[in-house]
Amino acid sequence: MEFVLIPSGSFLMGCNPSNEKCNDNEMPQHRVSISQPFYLGKYEVTQAQWVAVMGNNPSRMKGRDNPVETLSWKDAQVFIQKLNQKEGHNRYRLPTEAEWEYAARAGTSSAYSFGDDANALSGYAWYWGNSGKTTHPVGQKQPNPWGLYDVHGNIREWVQDCWSDNYQGAPTDGSAVDGNDCKWRVLRGGSLFSDPSFARSAYRDAGFPSLRNNGYGLRIAARTQ
Repeated sequence: MEFVLIPSGSFLMGCNPSNEKCNDNEMPQHRVSISQPFYLGKYEVTQAQWVAVMGNNPSRMKGRDNPVETLSWKDAQVFIQKLNQKEGHNRYRLPTEAEWEYAARAGTSSAYSFGDDANALSGYAWYWGNSGKTTHPVGQKQPNPWGLYDVHGNIREWVQDCWSDNYQGAPTDGSAVDGNDCKWRVLRGGSLFSDPSFARSAYRDAGFPSLRNNGYGLRIAARTQ
């Protein structure tokens, strides 16, 4: 796996109603400070990487360099546990929802990391308009300003957080809203099935922790030490 070092910093998390159409669950926009740098996967986890750790491939749309999909949040946790065991440490994890959006925005405040024009999405993402209803090898589209690929499309990515209906009382330090009794977990990023409005940096979705969907996969975060 290749990783990108994400620097510490602060950003406005959530939807800006002055330049995009917001969903209620993306508001209120609020400032979040990420105090520690972290690593985030340059690409979504591929099927070849999943097989190397797990010994199987659950994906419906096969391709060794395509993102692994048809994964639940619980499947992602098992993968991370086995990857840490394989490498003899505890560095790897899912990103928090705030970390994911901070990295996806990459210093931007626009609807997408490349601006506000949805017509430019095809240059950065596989979505319903160009995917042909299948995933594609990671890294074929243009990256965001920090060098992360496919944040606006290909597959939706599980993050650590429990779902909340909005950002009232949300953490401002980049930590996860977490717990063992979550009914829903959060998914971020666009997918091959996404309408352009669902590929925005602020867009968020939810799924049962045990739900497997062929539009769901993961991207790995890691501590810097």
